[in-house]
Amino acid sequence: MHDPLLLATPVTATHRMSTDPLANRQQAWSALFSEPMSELVQRYTASVGFDKRLWRADIQGSLAHAEMLAAQGVIQPADLADIQRGLGQITQEIESGQFQWKLELEDVHLNIEARLTTLVGDAGKRLHTGRSRNDQVATDVRLWLRGEIDKLAVLLKAMQWALVELAARHTGTVMPGFTHMQVAQPVSFAHHLLAYVEMFSRDAERLAEVRRRTNQLPLGAAALAGTSYPLDRARVAATLGFEGLCQNSLDAVSDRDFALEFSSFAAICMVHVSRLSEEIVLWMSQNFGFIDLADRYCTGSSIMPQKRNPDVAELARGKSGRVVGHLMGMLTLMKGQPLTYNKDNQEDKEPLFDTVDTLADTLRIMAEMAGGIVVKPEAMERAALKGYATATDLADYLVRKGLPFRDAHETVALAVKIALQRGLALTDLTLAELQALQPAIGSDVYEVLSLHGSMNARQVLGGTAPAQVQLQIDRHRQRLA
Repeated sequence: MHDPLLLATPVTATHRMSTDPLANRQQAWSALFSEPMSELVQRYTASVGFDKRLWRADIQGSLAHAEMLAAQGVIQPADLADIQRGLGQITQEIESGQFQWKLELEDVHLNIEARLTTLVGDAGKRLHTGRSRNDQVATDVRLWLRGEIDKLAVLLKAMQWALVELAARHTGTVMPGFTHMQVAQPVSFAHHLLAYVEMFSRDAERLAEVRRRTNQLPLGAAALAGTSYPLDRARVAATLGFEGLCQNSLDAVSDRDFALEFSSFAAICMVHVSRLSEEIVLWMSQNFGFIDLADRYCTGSSIMPQKRNPDVAELARGKSGRVVGHLMGMLTLMKGQPLTYNKDNQEDKEPLFDTVDTLADTLRIMAEMAGGIVVKPEAMERAALKGYATATDLADYLVRKGLPFRDAHETVALAVKIALQRGLALTDLTLAELQALQPAIGSDVYEVLSLHGSMNARQVLGGTAPAQVQLQIDRHRQRLA
């Protein structure tokens, strides 16, 4: 009967190779090949330049795998102790910057395994028993992404808090609400900000769902069909904090829908960031003048000394295209792959890494910038007065007087037309002029036509009345606490 420990050792022609069992890139499969890989192919296929950031997850997964192998009697306790010692030293070397990453070893996994074997000998060779780089990398990416998701959840909460606290200072600040970029109705500035809080809160819900589906263990699927070794996958899952096991070995090693789903969440979140950024850019422009930003979030012009440009908001708006593009790339990467693992999947990491980095940096800086926004209420109110924002309120007023809404709508349209022709606001029309259009109009109409009167009237749940907005602020504070 064959010794399973000997079978676990990679089949290599050691008499033809270096004493370092993974000293060059071809050794993981060297016995089959009669010539070395070309240098061009080596560079083209290597991933260590970017996947080395998975090193901590790789070591974490290897430690859990080794502990399970020892518990199952597949490797000896002495091997486990050597593996733990070696991986501990490798951790220190990487953290201190002393670890030498080698291109010829292709990826993060072989680099760590080669160093481990150099440090502890045969025990290092036995670590790979019962696993493949296919299920190993799937595990590493899930572990890494889970940690990044947890960090992003904190940043999303900070983004929401910044907007909620800014809103809390401006429940009574009136601004024009827009449709089609035309002044529509007066709204509370706080209400406007809370619309983004709702968007980001849904992003947080999506992220939590992504985490749950990401947090499933592929390890144990081996190359594609599982393994004949008596692995305890549930034990590894518990050690690594996974919520469950990937139930099909083919699916476990080949699919990246968790990464696609994360990229989709990130793209949606960045679209929300982009919309807010667009408004910040507009609000800061001289044509609006609704807000001001702290100098530390602006840049100047090399030729125009008067300029203060909202570059942070503009760049955040631009970076949304980058993240959306990564999602499109990931979808395209996966769409034509047959089961199971294909080398194409190496291309999932750079866009995924960049998506995480871009979103994290953007949320962090946007939250800081939002916390320093200076609001100009007078400018907002002047803008709301320009577009007959209370015309709908006049129509509602007439409906309460008994007119059908369509008749009320027509009456108000005539009133607006008269005011436009004379360059007046609706509140500048005399009571007699209004009554000539509709006798039911009384002197109480002027309160209805005021900006604050309009805003205060919308007491429906989810409406812009300051009292309703305050209820929403209280709800968000309780939710985020």
